[in-house]
Amino acid sequence: MNRNQDNLRALGHTSLIPDNYSPEILESFENRHPERDYWVQLNCPEFTTLCPITGQPDFAELRIMYIPDQRMVESKSLKLYLFSFRNHGDFHEDCVNTILDDLVKLMEPRYIEVLGLFVPRGGISIHPYANYGRPGTRYEQLADERLRNYKSGQ
Repeated sequence: MNRNQDNLRALGHTSLIPDNYSPEILESFENRHPERDYWVQLNCPEFTTLCPITGQPDFAELRIMYIPDQRMVESKSLKLYLFSFRNHGDFHEDCVNTILDDLVKLMEPRYIEVLGLFVPRGGISIHPYANYGRPGTRYEQLADERLRNYKSGQ
């Protein structure tokens, strides 16, 4: 087995879909190109969560973009993690910020951003965006710049 995959539990195995928010499902692997900056974009067009007030489902497309450092998120574990929000009640903004925080903790990326394109409910759509750039580096400046120039849906 490849040294990058030695500690992965979900990839290549049958996995149960979690009943509720489960950040412990997230797994990472070694970035084989840490000497270079490059973007990784992960799209989840079928993200669902529950309204914490009404319990009704909310639907969104999630877009996660990051510049890795030493670790990268394993995509099957990310899928299972995102599934864990299906029975979890949280506001749209909270979901996006929680996902960002969990991925920063897991990978310690140079830069990461999470955008939630939530389907309108009651005639209003919400598109929360959160980002992180490693403090004290040019990635912190990148985060500031991208937040200042943020345009929904891009």
